[in-house]
Amino acid sequence: MTVVVITGASGGIGAAAAERLAADGMSVVLTARRQAALGEVAARCGGRGHAIAADMTVRTEVRRVVTEAIGRFGGVDVWINNVGQGITRPPSQLTDEDVDDVIRINIKSALYGMQEILPHFRSRNAGHVINISSLLGRLPFAVFRSAYCGAKHFLNALTTTFRLEVQETHPGIQFSLVSPGVVRTDFGLNALHGGPDSRALPESQSAEEVAAVIAQVIATRKPDVYTRAGAAARVAGYYATVGSDPEPVS
Repeated sequence: MTVVVITGASGGIGAAAAERLAADGMSVVLTARRQAALGEVAARCGGRGHAIAADMTVRTEVRRVVTEAIGRFGGVDVWINNVGQGITRPPSQLTDEDVDDVIRINIKSALYGMQEILPHFRSRNAGHVINISSLLGRLPFAVFRSAYCGAKHFLNALTTTFRLEVQETHPGIQFSLVSPGVVRTDFGLNALHGGPDSRALPESQSAEEVAAVIAQVIATRKPDVYTRAGAAARVAGYYATVGSDPEPVS
């Protein structure tokens, strides 16, 4: 039995992933701050969902989720860091509070999750962390999401460096990135300072489509996956255009 912890599981991608993985026969531990919404998601998981209300931006709360999940199921196989929130503000107008909020929500929640589950994974030389990033973590083209773009770049770097550090001694532990583009959820409506509804933006996909990719990543343990066809080529093309080697010095 595969046991998966999903943070930010009360709606959107987290809820869709919980329902998909439970349907695939996995036991899912769901955590978020909104207890009532979390309970509704758990109820849709066919008896395979266990809800724990917690704030993943508080380290002691993350530690409590780790302890409760291991205590209930005997172990955790996969930890999915899905907590995240957008912020609508161009870079010239960002305040100290804006930057603090975006780092606390999008970075510290994932950092705490990786650090707190790691001793358990190391004890077994087995485990899988999946961090839900964003295409904006590769292509910072949304000016109104400036701080969020930066946070997801930070998350990508943390994921890769965690993988490099941990696999030197524990090669059985994997760290993966999943990078969606625009997803038809309440993400836009819930952004700090407001913002456009994600459902109204072009080239969107459903949370269920992203959940299917997450299920594939659990099966394949691939380290870095986009959720839309053509995204990898788009990223490669962007960096081929914006970067260049220095001119030869004569």
